[in-house]
Amino acid sequence: MDASSTALVPMPPRASVEASRGLALEAEPDPLARLLKAASDYAKEARSLATQKAYSADWRDFERWCASLALAPLPAEPRTVAAYLAAMATMGRKAATISRRRTTISLVHRRAGFPSPCDQQQLVVMETMQGIRRSIGTRQQGKEPASLDLIRKAIQNAQGTLAASRDRAVLLIGFAGGLRRSELAAMRVQDLDWTRRGLTVHLPKSKTDQEGQGREVEFLFGTQPEGTPLSELTCPVRALAQWLKQANIEEGFVFRRISHAQTILGGLEPRSIANLIKKAFSRAGVSEKDLARYGAHSLRAGFATTAWANGATELAIMRQTGHKSNAMVRKYIRSDKADRIEAASKLGL
Repeated sequence: MDASSTALVPMPPRASVEASRGLALEAEPDPLARLLKAASDYAKEARSLATQKAYSADWRDFERWCASLALAPLPAEPRTVAAYLAAMATMGRKAATISRRRTTISLVHRRAGFPSPCDQQQLVVMETMQGIRRSIGTRQQGKEPASLDLIRKAIQNAQGTLAASRDRAVLLIGFAGGLRRSELAAMRVQDLDWTRRGLTVHLPKSKTDQEGQGREVEFLFGTQPEGTPLSELTCPVRALAQWLKQANIEEGFVFRRISHAQTILGGLEPRSIANLIKKAFSRAGVSEKDLARYGAHSLRAGFATTAWANGATELAIMRQTGHKSNAMVRKYIRSDKADRIEAASKLGL
């Protein structure tokens, strides 16, 4: 463009130019601030949402306890933490819960730039925690394993049309796969791979797989012939296919809420899965007194117990459930579909 043509281009007023520059600077985010925000977001992903919620609840409890005694929660004195842990023990809290409270207090202090009042150098805290463990024990009370007989009774007593179909699928898939309630709630149609032998479910993430490497779970067709009444159908593959067909679910979450008008709604939350299973066991004859011993984890424990009793190896069971006893096991065990199929075939469904 020559000088004559340049003269034909109207130049904006100086104030307009400066204003536009100011807007451009405001619109352009500070690169460092953007990266720090990204780093903060990634740091939050280091722990699962459930763990983050537990830590937040733990800290609020510690703050309330300190406020009731006019003590400073941040920074807290080591003897304050020791007294708090002792208070939790006298209130009947489990050792695992008390240990997590100590971890939360330490984490909050470090994030705030204070030294932890409960590290190994603080003997008053360490010895208090050791005494609590010795006094109340550290063994966690697991849920009662669901037997195959209980699963069959729960299926036969399922109520409603759509709800019964869904509940049967939840019970059988959870039991046959040794799945957690969170894994059942997160299962999507796109994670399902229907095969000649049954079904492979791709789990992208689980409680012990926070980095999202994922794993596969195998489900085989049951031994019942085609045409088996739904109330007697214990084949997890056919039960799931029946639910998806009845609910007309072709994408998204597999297990859904159902309205009173029999409309299919959004996905079930893990807590809803647990409630569903408890209600199913109650209808199957588990007394109100014994019901507290059962939960969603009963399906997972029931799978391991039943498969072991029927001859599956410990290794095969671990490959189906994704259990990891320690880091070395995960490092040396190679995921093998044949072993997962072996475990899934030992249930007698």
